[in-house]
Amino acid sequence: MRLAAIILTYNEAAHVEACIESAHLATEQVVVFDSFSTDNTVSLAEAAGARVIQHIFSDYASQRNAALEAVKESADWVLFIDADERVTLELAAEVLQVIKRPEYAGWNIPRHNYLFGKLTLGAGWYPDYQTRLLKVGAARYDPTRKVHEVVVLDEGIEGTIQNPFIHYNYRDLAQFNDKQRRYSAYDAGILFEQGIRPKPQNYVLQPLRQFRWRFVTLRGYQDGLHGLRLSALMAWYELRKYRLLGQMWKSRGGS
Repeated sequence: MRLAAIILTYNEAAHVEACIESAHLATEQVVVFDSFSTDNTVSLAEAAGARVIQHIFSDYASQRNAALEAVKESADWVLFIDADERVTLELAAEVLQVIKRPEYAGWNIPRHNYLFGKLTLGAGWYPDYQTRLLKVGAARYDPTRKVHEVVVLDEGIEGTIQNPFIHYNYRDLAQFNDKQRRYSAYDAGILFEQGIRPKPQNYVLQPLRQFRWRFVTLRGYQDGLHGLRLSALMAWYELRKYRLLGQMWKSRGGS
């Protein structure tokens, strides 16, 4: 089976070399699919032995589908790796074994997420499965899900890999807040498009439910104060989502 590792990049000079080096544990065919970076991501990637393809970014689902199309003549399987993720020897070995199983078209891979430099195993950040190992021609990304991409398998079944990616997720609180602001705005937009109006109790109950889900059900408590802070932050962004949703309805003239 011909395996290609694909790394989507935009200004990932801080991560791209180490990511490519880890990808080489699984395959020599490493493709950096770049969105016209303005830093030295491209030159670093080429120096590290990757093939670079540049493609204008519109959304994540479209970018991943374009990357799949770009390697369809040279690969039977694709392993998508984010620039801030790393492949371990154990994961590489398992990937090379499972792609030999013809009944499968996609594989979920768990992630060990490091938030603010700390491995986080509770509050929903583990196992954090991502469908990233795809059979070329049998799998694609749903074009309607432009964020939080969803894989569609046109044939075959989906399996689950045991060994995780290493994911250097949020380096600090500022980066966390920036991304969660964008996610909450996107999620509010989805609810708005679905015609969902916020009820008064949503502004209280939904954040409380989010906190309980993160801290208790998803065992954020096992990460101590770190898990408590993350659970509280996610509850705050749940509140922000409903506040944004309410603002959208007000701007349309709804109640």
